[in-house]
Amino acid sequence: MSVGRASIAASILDADLADIGHALRRLERAGADRVHLDVMDGHFVPNLTFGPRTIASIRRRTRLPLDAHLMIANPGRYIGDYVDAGCDSITIHVEIDEPIAPTLEAIRSAGRRAGLAVKPATALAALEPYVPLYDIVMVMTVEPGFGGQEFMRDVAIAKVRAARDLLAHVPADGEVHVDGGVNRETAELVGAQATDVLVVGSALFTTGCDMAREIELIRSLAADGYRLAVDDGQPPVSPATGGDGR
Repeated sequence: MSVGRASIAASILDADLADIGHALRRLERAGADRVHLDVMDGHFVPNLTFGPRTIASIRRRTRLPLDAHLMIANPGRYIGDYVDAGCDSITIHVEIDEPIAPTLEAIRSAGRRAGLAVKPATALAALEPYVPLYDIVMVMTVEPGFGGQEFMRDVAIAKVRAARDLLAHVPADGEVHVDGGVNRETAELVGAQATDVLVVGSALFTTGCDMAREIELIRSLAADGYRLAVDDGQPPVSPATGGDGR
């Protein structure tokens, strides 16, 4: 959507869901690359948000890709509903107490991108048994369940670059997402870890925020971090312009 290595997935958790159409139009005009959907069930995490019916309504109101992050205890039971709702990618948590492989296989069989997320205290090794089955690794840099938490710097440094090794089976299309506390203060560090997708939430929906300026600033800071820390000072190249996306 604009020059820069990393994409911005805008979480609507802090948007006014009573006027979601307006929030989506703002995100489109502001240059967000995707919409991030935090689905919570009040069991896996101590909060309750929305489900597939709301997502289906969102799908009708935007052309932006929809990334669903299912923070729910039994996603396998409902994957068909989220596919039918129009999600382009669906990420589940490795910490759930049900078989993971069948759910990832179902997501991919439906032609959607499958992801596995890890809480801050969960080692990346927990994802290794499922390596052939996912396209996305989502590194949580806050405890899942609520927006506006403080970013866990040490978790990002320890996990994000290492997560790339778990995507060797999808070298062109695999993505590392960072979710939690991403804003203008943390974007450069997140970009320096070679993050592909920055999930940005409360920073975009604060009162008086210039959303377009905030998105461009966060994207630019992430690109600077990548250029300085990873790419030997070379300017970032957007995958859309022919870069390798790495």
